[in-house]
Amino acid sequence: MQLSVAAGTDVGRIRAGNEDSLYADADQERGLFIVADGMGGHAAGEVASEMAVQIVARDLTDVRDLTGNPPLSRMAEALKAANRAIYERTIQEADKQGMGTTASCIMIGQGRWIIGHIGDSRIYLLRDGALRQLTKDHSYVQEQVDAGFLTPEQARYHPYSNVITRCVGANAAVEADVLNGEIQNGDLYLVASDGLTGMVEDPQLKKILESRQSPGRMVDAMITEANRRGGLDNITAVVVQVLQVHGTGSTGTTGEQAAVSHA
Repeated sequence: MQLSVAAGTDVGRIRAGNEDSLYADADQERGLFIVADGMGGHAAGEVASEMAVQIVARDLTDVRDLTGNPPLSRMAEALKAANRAIYERTIQEADKQGMGTTASCIMIGQGRWIIGHIGDSRIYLLRDGALRQLTKDHSYVQEQVDAGFLTPEQARYHPYSNVITRCVGANAAVEADVLNGEIQNGDLYLVASDGLTGMVEDPQLKKILESRQSPGRMVDAMITEANRRGGLDNITAVVVQVLQVHGTGSTGTTGEQAAVSHA
C-alpha cells in the first residue's frame, strides 16, 4: 500500500489557544489518522483531545490486520477506553469538570477502511469526482435534519449548530459509530474538525481536494480558506491520498507526520 499523507492544525483567528489534536501515522501495511476537537475551556479541552488521540492510537498500535470483525471491535473499544479515562479525570480534577472531545478515526489497510466516530468532527471521501461525508454528526441540528424539522442549509446557520449530542468523556459510557468499506486507488480521505467544515462548505472542500495538488498543499489551502472566512474556531485537517492499494511500495508522507501534533 502506498499513501501520501499531510496533516495540519491552526488556532484560527479568534481563539487564544488550540484545543484540537491530531494523529497521523502510516506504513506499508496500515495507516491510522485521528482528529479530536476538545471542549471545556482552554487547558481542559486541550487535555481531553490529546488524551483521546494518545489512548486510541496506543490501543490500536498492534491492529495490523483489518479484515473481519475483530478490528471493528478494537476500534469501538479504543474509543470507549478513551472515554473512561477522560471521564475519570473529570471526576478526579475539579478544573477538568465538563471537559470532553470529539474523535473521528480512520484506519486504512488490506484494501479496507475502518472508521470510529463520536461527535461532529468529520471524515469525507472523494472518489470518482464525488465527495461523500462518511460520518454523521452527533449534533442537535443533525437530529433536527433527520427528523425533517430543518434543512441542511438551515442547520448550517442555526444558532445551536455547535451543540453536540455525543462526545468522548462527558459521561461514564458512550457508543461510537463504527463503519467500514473498501479503498480504491485514487481515493482521497479528509479528516477534519468543525473549525474547518463549519467555515468552508462542501463544494469548496471538493474543489480543493480535486485540485491535483499535493496533500500538503491541500491542507494549507483548507486552513487558509477557513481563516479567510473568519477562522472562528481551531482548524484541523488530515488528507490521505491512496496512491496504490496493493504492493510493496514505500509509504509517501508530506507535511506534518507526527504521532501527536497540535499547536
